[in-house]
Amino acid sequence: MYKKLIVAAVLAGSAFVTGCASVPMASPERDSQAKTFGVNPNKSNIYIYRNESMGGAVKLPIVLDGKIVGDTAAKTFVLLEINPGNHKLVSKGETDSVLELVTQPRKNYFVWQEVKMGMWAASSKLQLVDEATGKAGVAECKMVETQY
Repeated sequence: MYKKLIVAAVLAGSAFVTGCASVPMASPERDSQAKTFGVNPNKSNIYIYRNESMGGAVKLPIVLDGKIVGDTAAKTFVLLEINPGNHKLVSKGETDSVLELVTQPRKNYFVWQEVKMGMWAASSKLQLVDEATGKAGVAECKMVETQY
């Protein structure tokens, strides 16, 4: 019995590290357009990206200002075009990660969603990163369609 539990734990851990979650992907055209990093004059853009393979079998929901916008998976990003101002970004998981932002018009903001191993489920940490780091991270990923 003990050996079966160990085998099950190893298999679950392997799926967490190497599996692939299914999320609705944007068209290649939308992906390419998003990677030009253009911003509408009266808007702000928030790019949330996961450029690592760890947790590939796990979808992590993103919430902006109390509204679910979609899920990320390994090597994906979401682009949120928003009104400038105060915003609360949440990555749902075993423990939620919260990032509060004050955005300005015509600016891009880049948030790295780092996957963390929780006790019972995946978790993450949202981290605001500089433009060069963010653009490089987004370039490694494919765009996800959102509900936003």
